[in-house]
Amino acid sequence: MRNLARIVLAVGVMSGSVASAQSETGTIQVTYLTTEGIGAEEGVMRRDPSDIIKVNGLFYVWYSKGTIASGYDATIWYATSPDGHAWTEKGMTLAKGDAGTWEGASVFTPNILVAEGRYWLFYTGTSKEFGKGFNPDSKIGIAVSESPDGPWERLATNPALKNSDNPADFDSHLVDDACLITRRGKYWFYYKGRQLGKSPGQTQLGFAIAEKPQGPYIKYEGNPVIPGNHEVLVWPQGDGVAALIGTTGPKELVRSIVYAADGIHFTKAHDVKDVPHAAGAYRPEAFTDSNSGQQIEWGVHIGKRQGFLPFIERFDLNAASP
Repeated sequence: MRNLARIVLAVGVMSGSVASAQSETGTIQVTYLTTEGIGAEEGVMRRDPSDIIKVNGLFYVWYSKGTIASGYDATIWYATSPDGHAWTEKGMTLAKGDAGTWEGASVFTPNILVAEGRYWLFYTGTSKEFGKGFNPDSKIGIAVSESPDGPWERLATNPALKNSDNPADFDSHLVDDACLITRRGKYWFYYKGRQLGKSPGQTQLGFAIAEKPQGPYIKYEGNPVIPGNHEVLVWPQGDGVAALIGTTGPKELVRSIVYAADGIHFTKAHDVKDVPHAAGAYRPEAFTDSNSGQQIEWGVHIGKRQGFLPFIERFDLNAASP
């Protein structure tokens, strides 16, 4: 299966660097709007929303839900909306795993892949209980369903992506935050990783690829592909891939949208003013393999308000200004 990584490698490698474009195309403005139904609620934490899909006229989003701000006591829930503004929370999608397993303490940061007529929920799990000196040991699993409303069945092959056994690798401590697209007949899996001994602020982004939605996912030999970012949001744009970069990483990289024609060698394309935090977006071309994806227009992210735990808030991206 290692030939999958070599196929990608043949495109060319500039591992671990994102160059600035020779000419910037402007700054994108962001507007934030109250999200009904899954917004600020006393004593309730909702965070880490998935990307958004539309099924039979309804938008679907999945997210971590719990009682502490960090999200490390969470289970995975979902909500639906006819318009992307007013949401109805439908219930729990995935409970914690059995005590003592890799996902026994928390399941969180979900994301969705639609493939082969089914729904594939990617999620992060940790075996460690949150508390003093907490240091997550997260891995990524998959659950599958015939319907976006469930029921969901965990794959027997979980976890689908684990931290590296090599201490020198960028993801030797943990992996987290799956984000998937369909490209060139394969499943492209972007994720964040952290190296042993590094801080959360030194998180970087990696890439893996598979022939089937359930995997196996083979990590790209030139990882990491983006030398920063603490959350993962990518989408197909034209025949390439774009990514939203938040507030973590090298100074020249943060608060931007970057683009890679090959999905690997990212170049800065836009600055983003007041960038969303841990966002999920509506990406209608994400799983079509159409080579005609457009820049995202809206999504949801983690909102903050004094006196409340994290909640989910809508954002809209406006056209770039010169």
